[in-house]
Amino acid sequence: MKRPLLEVKNLKLHFPIDKGLLEKEQKYVKAIDGVNFSIYENETFGLVGESGCGKSTTGKAIMKLIDPTDGEVIFRGKDISKYSRKEMRNVYKNIQLIFQDPFASLNPRKSVGKIIEEPLIVNSNLDSKARKQRVHELLELVGLHAYHSTRYPHEFSGGQRQRVGIARALALNPKIIIADEAVSALDVSIQSQVLNLLRKLQRELGLTYLFISHDLSVVKHISDKIGVMYLGKIIEQGTKDSVYAKPLHPYTQALLSASPTISSENRQERIVLKGDMPSPANPPTGCAFHPRCFAAKPECKMVQPELRDVGDGHFVACHLYNEQV
Repeated sequence: MKRPLLEVKNLKLHFPIDKGLLEKEQKYVKAIDGVNFSIYENETFGLVGESGCGKSTTGKAIMKLIDPTDGEVIFRGKDISKYSRKEMRNVYKNIQLIFQDPFASLNPRKSVGKIIEEPLIVNSNLDSKARKQRVHELLELVGLHAYHSTRYPHEFSGGQRQRVGIARALALNPKIIIADEAVSALDVSIQSQVLNLLRKLQRELGLTYLFISHDLSVVKHISDKIGVMYLGKIIEQGTKDSVYAKPLHPYTQALLSASPTISSENRQERIVLKGDMPSPANPPTGCAFHPRCFAAKPECKMVQPELRDVGDGHFVACHLYNEQV
């Protein structure tokens, strides 16, 4: 049986809140609260949800940029969640991150060539000439030119800067790339170019992606499987086709109804959710979505639903489907 390249098991990240003078019990902000998913080689797993749901924090916890409170992150059969900073250096050669803001993630005082070369200086035995050649190859690979290596980040457009960020992520030939809102800061036309570049690189280099975004149309374009997050938990998960063709969770249905489409055949009646996402410091009892849910039942207020397979690898955490399990 084929083994996942990356497995996330019951991943949690709880931040303690400063206690008041009269408070006896320690409270926590549950940024991630029991996330589970697997990504196979050459696959793209899309993680989607509203701002504040914990999707970007999940990516950082996987890479141990923030130490998780509990759970496992299994890469190539080994749990890296307990690794020390020194041990993680070898992991970073295989797992790289593309940031949301292409300008803020690039050092404005260094040329593009130096920025891309930096991982090679730290993690390879290449000499100066070989590193320079590798930088030129990477620039060409992402649709730029070798002469761009002498320019500085402010001399590029947003889309070009993101290509530089992608080139830097590819420098060490990683197996997995975590793209954290990698196109959300770009114009729509540039978004499609960068998405097509990522798909092209995946085919040519055999890359695996964890693609994090709040934009359902973007996630649909690039993902093989999708996980929908709400308040630190995945509440629906399945293949792209199953989630988009037949969304089961009321939250997923509402998100898809709000997604713009030019096809009149696929246009759905808009589902307007009441209120805002609750605070992860004080989540509701039972199902966290029940205060905003248009299909909530009495048990939703009391019992937290488990993420269950309702058929064909389509998982949902909702009491509406308990009888189907």
